[in-house]
Amino acid sequence: MRIRSLRKARGWSLDNLAERAGISPSQLSRIETGHRRISLDQLTAISGALGKSLDELVESPDDSDVVIRPDHDETRGLTTWLLTGDNGPQGLTVAKMRLTDQAGGVTPDDLGVHPGRDWFTVLSGTVVLYLGERVIRVETGQAASFSTMTPHAMRSDRGPAEVLVILDHNGERSHLHT
Repeated sequence: MRIRSLRKARGWSLDNLAERAGISPSQLSRIETGHRRISLDQLTAISGALGKSLDELVESPDDSDVVIRPDHDETRGLTTWLLTGDNGPQGLTVAKMRLTDQAGGVTPDDLGVHPGRDWFTVLSGTVVLYLGERVIRVETGQAASFSTMTPHAMRSDRGPAEVLVILDHNGERSHLHT
């Protein structure tokens, strides 16, 4: 079922994937419907054609707990909902963050740097982005993207703010793990 779902998500026909994997369409059809056991060489060819690792094709889905629980960090005034698993798409992490600390009182020690880029959009409230010497207000519905080699920090302004963030590996480690 996973192979079929991945094939259809790419808009490929049975013939398209079979040709890319170097197996016959009838074999692929029987594999997808569970009427044929898949051999390791077929699995390797199919995973390569789909651009997925063997682990991604054979891992058992753990749907026992589908609830995304928030992580509260009272000292930073931050609640985070991690929306991607350990390895998000292209190594990116997507998270929803609720900022409750108020803008003001930001010192140079509060500004961090790390390799990469950060991107966020404000879902509600207003975020104050400290970016080097600049102070930028980002309102509901607006987004920001910046090099994280520029010293940066963000705070809520006059009440809580919620943002959706996309972080690369360095950003995740820096922003989500204290």
